[in-house]
Amino acid sequence: MGLVFTKAVNPVQSIVGMEKVKFIFGLVVLALAIMTGWQIASCELANIEFHAELRDIAAQIGAKIGLLSFSTDEELRDAVIHEAKRHDIQLESTQVTVQRTGTPPAQIIYLAADYKSRVKLPGFSFTLHFHPSSAK
Repeated sequence: MGLVFTKAVNPVQSIVGMEKVKFIFGLVVLALAIMTGWQIASCELANIEFHAELRDIAAQIGAKIGLLSFSTDEELRDAVIHEAKRHDIQLESTQVTVQRTGTPPAQIIYLAADYKSRVKLPGFSFTLHFHPSSAK
């Protein structure tokens, strides 16, 4: 008969090994949470800044004080699309709403955009929907 040698398992080594696995798993979960939070926060921040830009464009301050002429609907759409590009937001002219009430110089201009931003994660992605406007 042959001799069979078995290695004795030290319970302390087993516990330390499991703690390392738990620690690594925790780091992976934390990294995914940070990645998700970062992407969502950057989309939200871009939307907040874009909302402020819409309010500035709709105000037509230069036209109200006489420095510029009032913008046409198409010029307003182009300005909104240009500002969206500055914030890495892709817009088509059909996604921009321009409404006017009143007559110049007391005219009120309402601007709105409707767009979606994609959040991409390893093995998973989802879409955030935004609808910023020049309204408060």
